[in-house]
Amino acid sequence: MNISNNVNSLIAHQTLMDINANNVANVNTENFNATDAKIVDKLEISSRDTQKPTDLTKELTDQIVIEEGFKAQIPAIKTQDEMTKTLLDIKA
Repeated sequence: MNISNNVNSLIAHQTLMDINANNVANVNTENFNATDAKIVDKLEISSRDTQKPTDLTKELTDQIVIEEGFKAQIPAIKTQDEMTKTLLDIKA
């Protein structure tokens, strides 16, 4: 089991949250164009300017999806940690 995929997923979700937070922070900024971002193949981020102001409803909904992405990685990381601990206990 390789934990790097889980870590990469956490990094990708953090990047999405950073972009989302920037959009929300600029919701009342005149002439601000929101950035739309999504995870594409191999946990890479694709982003583009929307040429539209921030849609707060979309951003808050996206935050829920991003949060669930974070939550999905935690059990796998905990399991990897437990397996490593067990292996070290066996070797000790």
